[in-house]
Amino acid sequence: MSDIDMPATPAAEVAQPVEAPFVPPRLRWLRKHPTLIVGALLLIAVAALSIAAPWIATHDPQDIDPLARMQLPSSEHWFGTDALGRDVFSRAVWGGRVSMIVGASVALLATFFGVVLGLVAGFVRWADGPIMRVMDGLMAIPGILLAIALMAVTRASLTTVIVAITVPEIPRVVRLVRSLALTLREQLFVEAAHAVGTRLPVILVRHVLPNTVAPLIVQATFVAAAAVLTEAALSFLGVGVPSQTPSWGNMMAEGRNFVAVAFHIILYPGLLLAATVLAINLLGDGLRDALDPRLARQL
Repeated sequence: MSDIDMPATPAAEVAQPVEAPFVPPRLRWLRKHPTLIVGALLLIAVAALSIAAPWIATHDPQDIDPLARMQLPSSEHWFGTDALGRDVFSRAVWGGRVSMIVGASVALLATFFGVVLGLVAGFVRWADGPIMRVMDGLMAIPGILLAIALMAVTRASLTTVIVAITVPEIPRVVRLVRSLALTLREQLFVEAAHAVGTRLPVILVRHVLPNTVAPLIVQATFVAAAAVLTEAALSFLGVGVPSQTPSWGNMMAEGRNFVAVAFHIILYPGLLLAATVLAINLLGDGLRDALDPRLARQL
């Protein structure tokens, strides 16, 4: 049979290109930033445990049972007991509240004061020198030493811990905001606002501040992570929140003398502390990648 006599292939049988399945833009955005999702989910899990502490704690975190000292994890005591017979799981979930409150409070306070001082230093030329010299002096002292010094002259409480951790964190935010302000004040939209007689506070609030939001959100996450670690270190050294208050630092400090016989006393609060700091850092890295236009284009 010749080629002319061969039957024609039906049009329906011609191979058609396979179209890629439609993926919603939001889902594509989430796939591009897995660290953001992992960090957010992990942080939500730890925060949920802390918020639900009154309902999920199996025992009163302050109850002492001398007959149940340093017991291993069991069905009655999920994380075991400490040297005084207190339930480690109940103290761990209640201790998460201290870390969450400290991290969020320090991030908000340091960001607020850092934004105010940074904008003033960036736009008010005569105030730039004095403000930055004070910030340089604070940054010259290690943050943990400055916090210990502040705690030494005040009464131990959650409020004083927050203040003592906030002060060393403010210079980091001030330097960031000042550098952004120095760049933004040379932009045309700021010069145009000056030209039409707009007052400086209005320029800062309407034109400058919105352009600093993305970097500030990322910086706030790193400040929160540092605050959680510093609070645990202060409590571990005995200069943080009162020793009777359940906190991860206090729990590890109380269990350090019994590591050889009851390692679980410091294991579980240490794991929760590490998970919290890791979650906040992952969240910050993901937000940096998502909010930075140059990194977003590369992804």
